[in-house]
Amino acid sequence: MNVQTAKVRPITIAVVALGGEGGGVLADWIVDLANHGGYLAQATSVPGVAQRTGATVYYLELFPKSAAQAAGRDPVLALMPVPGDVDVVLASELMEGARAVERGFVTPDKTLLIASTHRVFAMTEKIALADGRADAAALLTACRDAARQLVAFDMEALADATGSALSAVLFGALAGSGALPFARTAFEAAIRRGQVGVNSSLAAFGAGFEAARAGEMPAGPTIDNDKRDAASPDRRYSDDGARGFAGEARTIVAAAIERLHDYQDHAYVRDFLARLERFQGIERQHGDGSGRLLEETARQLALAMTYEDTIRVADLKIRASRFARVREEAQVADGQILEIAEFFHPRTQEIADTLPAGAGRWLMRTGWARRLLDRATRKGKVIKTTSVGGFLLLYALSQLKPLRRRSMRFAAEQAALTDWLDLVAETARSDYALALQVARMRSLVKGYGDTHERGRAKFDKLAALVPRLRGQDDSGARLEGLVKAALAGEGDEALDKAIADLGVANSADNDAAISVGSLSPAGRGRG
Repeated sequence: MNVQTAKVRPITIAVVALGGEGGGVLADWIVDLANHGGYLAQATSVPGVAQRTGATVYYLELFPKSAAQAAGRDPVLALMPVPGDVDVVLASELMEGARAVERGFVTPDKTLLIASTHRVFAMTEKIALADGRADAAALLTACRDAARQLVAFDMEALADATGSALSAVLFGALAGSGALPFARTAFEAAIRRGQVGVNSSLAAFGAGFEAARAGEMPAGPTIDNDKRDAASPDRRYSDDGARGFAGEARTIVAAAIERLHDYQDHAYVRDFLARLERFQGIERQHGDGSGRLLEETARQLALAMTYEDTIRVADLKIRASRFARVREEAQVADGQILEIAEFFHPRTQEIADTLPAGAGRWLMRTGWARRLLDRATRKGKVIKTTSVGGFLLLYALSQLKPLRRRSMRFAAEQAALTDWLDLVAETARSDYALALQVARMRSLVKGYGDTHERGRAKFDKLAALVPRLRGQDDSGARLEGLVKAALAGEGDEALDKAIADLGVANSADNDAAISVGSLSPAGRGRG
């Protein structure tokens, strides 16, 4: 064995992909490509857990057969990537690319990183009490800074456009990058030999190849204005309703109008716009010229007015768009039967909330009726929305929308919103920065069931402190810090500690007793 042969090292490739994205197929294609191109190839995989559908690391090493023959023995290839010694990393999603950077697989002196820029949100991002999404721009910057070269574009969009899997786009990007010593025809031959979705895979491969060669993110699909208006018949109505607003507020109000009309009706939209009128005046008289208070109040008010109740949940579960999305995600082929089973566990509180206000209050204060309903709903119920009976059951529930205004939950929510808006308006007259945070604070109240109650309790606790914060230095920043503490977890430990650190807890006790009573929804008690 001569010195030149001894210096030959394998090409090291790591593929990080989520379950169902074809990472295994991609690894097989690379192995086949190498074997037919004069290389020895070894591939291993380590499945991950608890990351969405399970992120898996596929590791491959390619070694020239000629070098092995010259050495007179087979090479010893590694089973796992070594930090700082990976030539190519292929990531099926932006966060997975960033994870590869974090694990040391990507280094600026060595690694070509090929990553899709779309996001599949992790469970920690989804369950966050506030917006828990990682900053995509920051992730992309980290990937660019860490890699010798970055090839990044929305590969999921190309996969969808070609009716193929994302792995085929990644394979095309790998070929287009020129990182491997094989011609494009060799890559395409590997796909054909795989005999899995050959035509669609080749189309996706070609799209990925051209995007990588172009060196920039391809333009996303455009939406024809006529089709857009056909898909959203209330768009012109929302544009008309938002005409009295300017800047970002106009965009927010237009989106809010569509959401509110879909949730209830035109009259509900008029209620929303009427509630915002005084905040336009407040911006003119007490604003700082940014319009941020109006924007944030409009955003939070629209979300609060479209709270999730049983009627809304039932309506969303049986929409044709949802069935289509589930079919697409499950990759249901023509002729296959799809069944969707929904697990419902309504509490007595949610049932009472849906009833007319008088009946709901009677149910909540009548012990024997509550106990009977508690026993009947204790185990929950599985409803198949793809069955006639299950669909009709939820359809009947969704048709209660016209009766929503008479429900116990509606009365409670409207009273709570009035108190919150009054608090924002009153605060804005003397402390605009604090009022902005009071508006944002409404994001604590969301969801339904226990989640809603915990958020409501935290909101009430902070609302009681607002009068004590008015006029203080950095009052807005102080309340912002308290809101972040409230969002730190389900319990109150972080919030209570933050309140104690500000030194306003004891002095606010009396105010808390008053404010919590006025800001909490009527009829929410379990007495």
